[in-house]
Amino acid sequence: MDSKSQTHHHELDSVMGTTTQIPRLLSAEGFPEWKYRIENYIKMKDFKIWRSIIKDPVRITTTISGQLVDKNFENYTDKDFEKVEEQEKALATLTMALSPDISQGFREYTSAKALWEALIEVYEGNEDMKKSRQDMLPQRFNMFNYIPGDTLEAQLQQFTSLNTEMTIAGIFYTKSKINNKLLNALRKSWDMNVAVIKNTKILVDSLLLK
Repeated sequence: MDSKSQTHHHELDSVMGTTTQIPRLLSAEGFPEWKYRIENYIKMKDFKIWRSIIKDPVRITTTISGQLVDKNFENYTDKDFEKVEEQEKALATLTMALSPDISQGFREYTSAKALWEALIEVYEGNEDMKKSRQDMLPQRFNMFNYIPGDTLEAQLQQFTSLNTEMTIAGIFYTKSKINNKLLNALRKSWDMNVAVIKNTKILVDSLLLK
């Protein structure tokens, strides 16, 4: 594998994640796929961290004169520290999954749940924003084409991500339409291959899209 291919694979792993590398959110367009991947990645690593992301932060309290008050840090028990560490680990994990540019805009959030909900609000938005995104996705699908310099692998990845976004948004096309769109978007040097694929009815599954 040449250095260019190695760089591309490294960048792809950074975005998509691996069993040992957390998926990164690099752009608003990539949020739907990232949201799906980060949830599954965290559940795989430690379900307790995911639980800390979706539940309200645990308040460490004690009772003084019949009143429930926050416990002083120096009086924390080992179990208290475990709860705090779990929450801090959840926040750190989620923060590490954001690119530096995105992370800067969310530094005010001090709990994993607050950060998670803020990300969803910003990148999924209200109903009007969701409707606008649903209207834009078919346009992106129709305009999808080969970008000079892209490898076939990069083009397949971009197309797969676009289809994932559409599925999440409730937009479904027939397999035939999806296959033909990708085949027609391949670079000119693939014209002969495309003709063979179409004529023999070998569709996009043979190009690693399943």
